[in-house]
Amino acid sequence: MNITKGKLTGIRAFLAATLALLSTVVAHGAFGADPIRIGITASLSGQYAVPGEDMMQGLQMWAHDVNGRGALLGRPVEIIYYDDKSDPATSAQLYERLISEDKVDLLIGPYSSDVTIEASSVAERHNFPMVSGSAAASEIWSRGYRNIFQVDAPGENYMDGLIQSAHDAGLSRIALAYADSGFPHAVANGVRTKAAELNMSVVFDREYRDGNTDFTGLIRDMMATSPDLVIGGTYFDDSVAFVREAKSQQFSPRAFAFTVGPALVEFGDQLGPDAEGIMGVVAWMRSGSVPMAYDFSFRYKRKYGRNAGVHAAYGYAAGQVLEAGVRLAGSLDKDAIRQQLGEMKFRSILGNYKVDDTGRQLAKSTYVMQWQNGYRLLVLPEAIQDAEIIYPFTPWSER
Repeated sequence: MNITKGKLTGIRAFLAATLALLSTVVAHGAFGADPIRIGITASLSGQYAVPGEDMMQGLQMWAHDVNGRGALLGRPVEIIYYDDKSDPATSAQLYERLISEDKVDLLIGPYSSDVTIEASSVAERHNFPMVSGSAAASEIWSRGYRNIFQVDAPGENYMDGLIQSAHDAGLSRIALAYADSGFPHAVANGVRTKAAELNMSVVFDREYRDGNTDFTGLIRDMMATSPDLVIGGTYFDDSVAFVREAKSQQFSPRAFAFTVGPALVEFGDQLGPDAEGIMGVVAWMRSGSVPMAYDFSFRYKRKYGRNAGVHAAYGYAAGQVLEAGVRLAGSLDKDAIRQQLGEMKFRSILGNYKVDDTGRQLAKSTYVMQWQNGYRLLVLPEAIQDAEIIYPFTPWSER
């Protein structure tokens, strides 16, 4: 059969139109189905803006992926979000709006434990399941609630691997400083418990005001106790400020380790070579032997211009866990989704998911990274490390 040039052009045009139609169906749901609306408040300003933005971008990337592979229950997903300004009360008001006025179908929890404490109370009042990607404070899961489900590791367990490693390396004196907030409180409780288990001494133990960045007096007092290991239950700004003040006072213990801050690329941007040797305890790294980690990181960098960090993984994993619950339920019925979130076992990009009857995570563990030669390298667990931990911390006077 002969195909004329005109017919060939027509066939090509038909195929192009068909592909465009299929793309529209995939992206927007079959036959124009209404979207499944997922509500969240995001810390896009205020003290949690850096990790909050990363988490939001991770969630948006998950939504893009779901829609690209054929949507959820035959419908596209749409993220409805507001800036909670890193404020718990504002977040609670906005979740009330998402539920009562916007009539969203599903909920993802906000960034940080202290914001989640208030937001989850709104979800509980409405008997509305909420998946939390980032919150880790035990207080959230000790209130008898049945609608908040944890994806991250519990804060009390965050430092266990690091402290064991320090003990094995001969470090015995711990200085502990932590912000007056839910997650740092949980981290501090866990440090005390693990130190006692290993017969290590907590020689300094002090809480500071959440959002504080003046550590002049705290570090002076800490230095007087001659610790080997400094552990900070921190966020971003305070971890950066702590390192700067430690350098200013030439405070050089054998190791520094913090939560949140060191895991962010912005930590190195802010501190430059002063980040060298600082350790961070995190829930995710792309080299941490979790599914799709390198693919996720590669695509995230192409989309947002920087490597994915743990907070982006929080957002993506929260979406994955919620999606799994919905698919197993086979509907948007809240009772069915709640049951599946409570009973299912799953492996997200963040790692294993399994919760107890309060929604508290049972299966997730953490990683330890260290800034070495300008890079964030995985150093624990040893079986999958990128590099060995460098002990001791190089004194400021020798840099």
